[in-house]
Amino acid sequence: MFAEVLDVERITPGLIRVRFGGGDLHEFESTEYTDQYINGYFVPPDANYPVPFDLDEVRTLGDELRPRPRRFTVRKWDEEAKKLTIDFVIHGDVGFAGPWAKRAVPGDKLQFKGPNGSYSPNPEVDWHLFAGDETAIPGISASVESLGAGSHCVVFIVVDNHEFEIPIHTDATLDLKWLHRDDSTDPSSLLLEAVRNFDFLEGTYDVFVHGEAGEVRELRKYLVGEKSLNPETSSISPYWRRNHTDEAWRKVKKEWLADQENDI
Repeated sequence: MFAEVLDVERITPGLIRVRFGGGDLHEFESTEYTDQYINGYFVPPDANYPVPFDLDEVRTLGDELRPRPRRFTVRKWDEEAKKLTIDFVIHGDVGFAGPWAKRAVPGDKLQFKGPNGSYSPNPEVDWHLFAGDETAIPGISASVESLGAGSHCVVFIVVDNHEFEIPIHTDATLDLKWLHRDDSTDPSSLLLEAVRNFDFLEGTYDVFVHGEAGEVRELRKYLVGEKSLNPETSSISPYWRRNHTDEAWRKVKKEWLADQENDI
């Protein structure tokens, strides 16, 4: 499946919103999940094959020319207009997806598979806990915005500074806490300390925690070990790892997740 870029918008210094239309989006089947995602395939700069392409065929061209798969949360799907919105986190000119989004102009094409997903806020609980960094903003935003009046959500998001904050709209009661790396002597501990110092509300709750691998792991230890959270009924996983390229992280992620199970 592929789609064409309709427009590109810089949301924050580190977030680019790309809206897609056309292509095969008439076949797009949205899921029930608020964290639904697509797997985009980004063509390396030195490759000269066009989108759409035969994935099995281009994989035979060698490592330097094969398309690089990257997973992105669906920020919004407009069923009536058949338009797809994806927010890209930008980290300079490193990697494939971020630089692609920075260069993107109307008419550019992106091939992808999906969507898939696994999380939606549990309507049976008393409140919802969301925590993560800028990579989790699309999933957190979509989830919070899906909640109606009478719901209560508590959100912790780590970003560099106030310029990286975005508005999140919802009919639910929203306690949103932005945490700034630029104001901290130990940015890697911001998320854990904020949740640790939070007075948990009474009643049942569900959890959505995503972001940097080490930070997510420490927060998972705390929630499972000290708050008796059941990890099997929670959405907790790392999106990236500090001091690792996406390619390097993909190579060790399976082992990391297996070792993480020994934490509890």
